Amino acid sequence: MTNHRMNPKVDEFLSKATQWKEEYEKLRNIVLDCEVTEEFKWMHPCYTFDQKNIVLIHGFKEYCALLFHKGALLQDAHGILIQQTKNVQAARQIRFTHVQEIVEMEPILKAYIHEAIEVEKAGLEVHFKSNSEFIIPEELQSKFDEIPALQTAFEALTPGRQRAYILYFSEPKQSKTRESRVEKYLQQILNGKGLKD
Repeated sequence: MTNHRMNPKVDEFLSKATQWKEEYEKLRNIVLDCEVTEEFKWMHPCYTFDQKNIVLIHGFKEYCALLFHKGALLQDAHGILIQQTKNVQAARQIRFTHVQEIVEMEPILKAYIHEAIEVEKAGLEVHFKSNSEFIIPEELQSKFDEIPALQTAFEALTPGRQRAYILYFSEPKQSKTRESRVEKYLQQILNGKGLKD
């Protein structure tokens, strides 16, 4: 059964996958049943609704996972959403180690994906824990909106590292300078490193 929403870049990603191939394919079929658009972002299959990121498929050595970008807002009736580290505020994962688990959970997964789409339709936002020291500069926030993986990586940093970046990014008077600082450190944040590492 061909699906008109299949993205050739994801086909390519799957053809090259050495680990979790069967799991990825099953997850992909489940997600594509849920009126989302298949895209390829940050080197992973990513599914959007009205240009908003809903869920991402990714694999690690020990497990593969569905990552819900705003998983913190889901009801999680089955208690299956995992917070990767305690600093990750918005995203939540459902982890799998075998295709059979995915097959058995299909109805639950679809329910969660539909709920995630409803969250977007309702325009719900994750309210980040306010910490007076963490006034995130606009230039960094707009990068977060563009690259949710960056936000996840940033939130996983220690509070001290987050603070150091925020102070450094907020320093310049000119937005352009702030922006170029953020750009310069993107990869470092994605690699989980602090300003001075």
